Amino acid sequence: MLPDNLATLPMIVLRTSAVYGVILVGLRLAGKREIGQMAPFDLVVLLLIANAVQNAMVGPDTSLVGGLLAALVLLGIDVLISRLTVRSRRVRKLVEGSPTLLVLHGEKLPANMQQEGVDDSALMTALREHGVSELSAVDMAVLEIDGSISVVPVGKPALRGTKKAGFLRRP
Repeated sequence: MLPDNLATLPMIVLRTSAVYGVILVGLRLAGKREIGQMAPFDLVVLLLIANAVQNAMVGPDTSLVGGLLAALVLLGIDVLISRLTVRSRRVRKLVEGSPTLLVLHGEKLPANMQQEGVDDSALMTALREHGVSELSAVDMAVLEIDGSISVVPVGKPALRGTKKAGFLRRP
């Protein structure tokens, strides 16, 4: 039950923290659509990453305590990051990103769409899901931080202060 060498426990904490950080950065770099709209191959990649980093976190320690410690470190980091994102706008933006404007006044913003990996087909699917059949009927479409696309049809008021607040990334 206990590891052969208790000196490996601090290394598990360090290694698990490092793996968490690298995976978090990797997922942020992958973009919002990757997380919010997972395709089957995305799920396979996540499962394989989990398997690949398991040994990197616990090293040669295959004890129950070592595995539980790694799990507790992951949960602890998650709680810490969650609390920091609630308290700090800067940390929240760094960890979660910010919404990205995809359509403004019926015009696509191709640079933003390309940067976020949103193609015309995905955009039009999202518009239809919101009851809009033509781009000209869209006042604003936004890729949210969770990967979903919000649509504000022409004639419906957008959130007040969204442009002034600066939380929408524009071209």
